[in-house]
Amino acid sequence: MGVMQRMRSMAPAFILGVGGLFVLFMVLSDSNLSQIVGQRSNVVGVINGDDVTYQEFTQTVEQYRAQQVQQTGREISEDQMGFFRDQVWDAIVSQKLIQDKIEELGIQVTDEEIQDVILGPNPPAFLTQNFMDSTGQFNRAAYDNALMDPNNKQAVIQAEEFVRQQKIQEKLRSYVNASVIISQSDLFNTYIDRNVTMTAQFASVKGTQIPDKDIEVTDADVKKYYDENLDMFKLDATRKLKYILFRKAASTEDTNNIRKNFNSIMKKLKADTSAFKTFVEIYSTQPYSMDTLSITQIAAEAQTAVSDAKDGEIVGPMLTRRGFVIYRKIDEVKADEQFVRASHILVKTSEGNDKEAKEKADQIYAQLRSGADFETLAQKVSEDGSAKKGGDLGWFGKGQMVAEFEKAAFNGRIGRIQKPVKTNFGYHIIKTTGKSKNKYVVEQIIKPIDPSPSTIDNIYNKANDFVFLADKYGWDKTVEDENLVALETNGFKEDTRSIPGIGQNTSLLKWTYENSVGEISKVYKVNSGYVVAMVSEINKPGFKDFETVKSICRMNFLRDQKKEKAFEIAKQIKEKIEQTGNFEDAKSVFKNAAVEVAENFKRNGSIPKVGRDFAFADFALNTELNKVVGPVKGSTGSYVLKVTERTPVDTAKFEMQKNLLRDQMLQRQKSNYFQRWVENLKEDAEIEDNRYNFFR
Repeated sequence: MGVMQRMRSMAPAFILGVGGLFVLFMVLSDSNLSQIVGQRSNVVGVINGDDVTYQEFTQTVEQYRAQQVQQTGREISEDQMGFFRDQVWDAIVSQKLIQDKIEELGIQVTDEEIQDVILGPNPPAFLTQNFMDSTGQFNRAAYDNALMDPNNKQAVIQAEEFVRQQKIQEKLRSYVNASVIISQSDLFNTYIDRNVTMTAQFASVKGTQIPDKDIEVTDADVKKYYDENLDMFKLDATRKLKYILFRKAASTEDTNNIRKNFNSIMKKLKADTSAFKTFVEIYSTQPYSMDTLSITQIAAEAQTAVSDAKDGEIVGPMLTRRGFVIYRKIDEVKADEQFVRASHILVKTSEGNDKEAKEKADQIYAQLRSGADFETLAQKVSEDGSAKKGGDLGWFGKGQMVAEFEKAAFNGRIGRIQKPVKTNFGYHIIKTTGKSKNKYVVEQIIKPIDPSPSTIDNIYNKANDFVFLADKYGWDKTVEDENLVALETNGFKEDTRSIPGIGQNTSLLKWTYENSVGEISKVYKVNSGYVVAMVSEINKPGFKDFETVKSICRMNFLRDQKKEKAFEIAKQIKEKIEQTGNFEDAKSVFKNAAVEVAENFKRNGSIPKVGRDFAFADFALNTELNKVVGPVKGSTGSYVLKVTERTPVDTAKFEMQKNLLRDQMLQRQKSNYFQRWVENLKEDAEIEDNRYNFFR
């Protein structure tokens, strides 16, 4: 490719080569997002008073979609488009709020700063990557000539604008992150957490080891606990919704249309088997591949047909969990592992009924031995989900079943019914129905059964009809008349991110808190379909009534008293160990005391035999070596300990590493801080999301 062509092709690379919040800046600029104030037609959303129109939003989505396809080589499926639009909307909101802040702060980049970047000794990679010679070296002369070529004026202008936005981003991040400071103590503590290891012997007493009878609990104690811990029982303002979910699912007509289409494809394929790959590329939702599959990797509905097919034979269409599938069997090869197919009749066991279960299993086995049909009997008496399939469990390999069942199935002769085999599930009467050591080389055409646009319209219209009828005749009557199932959410707060049972929907959340009990919503789009909701309950802030939480208070008070009792016992254990010098003597004070050694643990890590316990680790870090100390009240118990080993702190090494450590900590904290800053902008902004009116 010539230099001019490379320069003219650079524009897409400007966007594709940069990540983060500013990835859409050029797209948003092209969409004239900054000029949307005052345009009120087809408004999909409002960000701090500025409208985003339907045309601008869809244009941005399409341009970002094109970038995604160019980057990944894959189209975005229709069922993913809702989530994809959410991502684009979030990026638009972020960019708009960031742009407002940039203007508010007066952040600017001069032409001289841009020239220094483009013409300086180290131009940005998205420009230099187009001017590498065959040895991977940057061709500076070709780069300079391209910049000076009048034919490349437009590309250079785009490059300058992109560099300007990068520099603005850098200045904004510098401004936001200026308050992020790593103190000397932060550095030193992080160094210690990474480099200092300890070993300690300890004795522990846990509150859970104290019997309830050893603690006296009165009603006055419980009431006092409630009064002193009232914040634990605080009730936030919450609301509940009753809702009807109109699930977005394919209709019988959708299934029949795909079946009809695939039957037509089958006729064409049988006339021209050499064109199978072409048919895959045209009709399959998954890219072409030639796969070598075990019998268990083939859809259960197609396993027999594929295994019985001749090489080169086309099988299908098969209706599977993935949708309709047409297979072309290329070859059959031997595998290292064996697979079996088995059926069973299960008689479950529970505590105390093992004898009865065994007798029942023996009776069923006797019936089968007398000629009863296995499949029919399994449907009648088997006590698991396979009963409806006559006990058939399909194909499976080693390691997929419990050991006793696996051994019987793999060792059994095909067609032979075995005596009852016991597992932790119960008694199984097993019949091995097939064995295979083959793998199958296949090509596939796959088409999921997705709802068609007309089906989606029908579902949406049904939801709208429900709104009309519920407004006219009432919620409960309409639910009953239409034979629908109404669900109810748990209570949720106004600042929640996801409505229980429904999912994330900012518009529905906002509607919920703007309306009163009994109000019926319009139709809202959610991931699984459409929702119509009614405010069913409004709970004001307050505190849970004492009688309601009395049992919890009693349990918590008892737990706390046990911890205190454990701490007092630990004091006695310390005195005993100081006298004898033997940690094992802890058991003479409290027989359930544990005596352990925790080796090579760090303050910020998990402690062997203890788990994560900062109080224990921090105490061990700061105590004197080889001295019995404590007790320390940890998160799970009280401990008496003696630190026997601890890595000395190498201050010289710390001085050598602290600058690198500071850079690492700053980079991590600045990235997190900037992201939190953006999220705070969103929380403080007035954002109205009306996209649900436009996209179904």
